Amino acid sequence: MVGEYDEIKYFKSMTNQTLKKIDIQKIADEGIKMYEKIKADYEPHHNGKYLAIEIESGKAYLGESGAEAVSLAKSKHPDKYFYLVKIGYDVSETLAQYLNIRTNLR
Repeated sequence: MVGEYDEIKYFKSMTNQTLKKIDIQKIADEGIKMYEKIKADYEPHHNGKYLAIEIESGKAYLGESGAEAVSLAKSKHPDKYFYLVKIGYDVSETLAQYLNIRTNLR
């Protein structure tokens, strides 16, 4: 099982230069739209788990943690970036958790 340490390690590996090359806003906008279409398939029975959505293919990968979901997605789409959502939680709650991880990385 992939833990919180692995999530932090994953985010550390995403350098600022890499993040500048991708359109984060597009991934977020498209990811939100896609999740809205499929969330009934995951809520409430998978609440608390994570989905990594590859926006070009529309494929979603379920994991116990964010790092696990992204790892599964990366195994199928190694050069892509993903919209990550915590199932059953408001976007602001998921963002707050992400910002807490980013703050701990500094």
